[in-house]
Amino acid sequence: MADIPQHHSGRSLGGSWVTRLAASRRFQAFAARVPGLRSIARAEGAAIFDVVQGFVRSQTLVALVELRLLHRLTNGPATAEALAPGCGITAPRMQILLQSGAAMGLLRRRRDGAFALTMRGASILGVPGLEAMIRHHRAFYADMADPVALLRGPPQTELSQFWPYVFGAEGARDPQVTATYSDLMAQSQTLVAEDTLRMVDFSKVQRLLDIGGGTGAFLTAVGQACKAPKLELFDLPVVVGAAEARFAKAGLGARATIHPGSFRDDPLPQGADTISLIRVLYDHDDSTVAALLAAVHAALPPGGRLVVSEPMSGGAMPDPITDVYFAFYTLAMQTGRTRSTAEIAGLLAAAGFANIEVHWGFRPYVTSVVTALRDTV
Repeated sequence: MADIPQHHSGRSLGGSWVTRLAASRRFQAFAARVPGLRSIARAEGAAIFDVVQGFVRSQTLVALVELRLLHRLTNGPATAEALAPGCGITAPRMQILLQSGAAMGLLRRRRDGAFALTMRGASILGVPGLEAMIRHHRAFYADMADPVALLRGPPQTELSQFWPYVFGAEGARDPQVTATYSDLMAQSQTLVAEDTLRMVDFSKVQRLLDIGGGTGAFLTAVGQACKAPKLELFDLPVVVGAAEARFAKAGLGARATIHPGSFRDDPLPQGADTISLIRVLYDHDDSTVAALLAAVHAALPPGGRLVVSEPMSGGAMPDPITDVYFAFYTLAMQTGRTRSTAEIAGLLAAAGFANIEVHWGFRPYVTSVVTALRDTV
């Protein structure tokens, strides 16, 4: 199965002589003087510098979130002088932060010098789990401080300590750590569930088993959207503790069943006609994924369906988000990797699945979906 192109970024150069020309300082100086080439050179220069300053932009966002400035500005425009005392920094330094936020389009500087929240800035507050993810990035940024060392494979990373469960059930015994990552996953699952439900029809499902479903956020979304399916959750005992309360609060307690266990060590529950793996595969290496998919195939009845939902690599057409952010994120986790649709399809086919279909999400940075059926033969 071929990958479906998603994004094109940068200018494609047809031959090596073109790249050598573009890399020539003399040619760049010449292009800056020629009207037709000047706009291209200016645009390319700005794009390059935008890449160079990317880490500053991300850290500026962290500061805005940590100081709750986006929340403060929901009450109306304010000046640096008004905001500084409540944040413990001086007015001149607050001005720097606000000016940066305005340059990034998160804030708007008014003529009177006050700053107001833009639609983009307000949207950050409206995305479930986004603020928590931005705060959580401290661990990821620590690993990215030396990207070459990360690529060479350090013995341990900050991010791998944040997600201990990916190393197996033995790695997830600290209740405080478990609660932190379970809450983060539950918040981030809201958008994933919304997009997955746009791409996959669960209305005719009789029994849905969600493997690695944490505290049941995805199953809750399915249960609220579709009245028919019985809902079954399978995840580590230390993770599923909060699922019962979540199901009860959503009025789904009578339809939900919780199966504590590890897919590495325990057999999967039988009888579901649909099994979902929501942001699970990219947490693990190929051997773990292959074993999991084989177990899923065995657990499904003939004609049963598997739904894989997670951000996916663009493959032959590199994606500007999944092949940058998620590729390095999973690398820092030290256990998984971001796979293309073709790679996922290959793993599914090797496990015995058929009728493999790709459903590209309208927000690939949230999720895309690959579905497959267990052969009826």
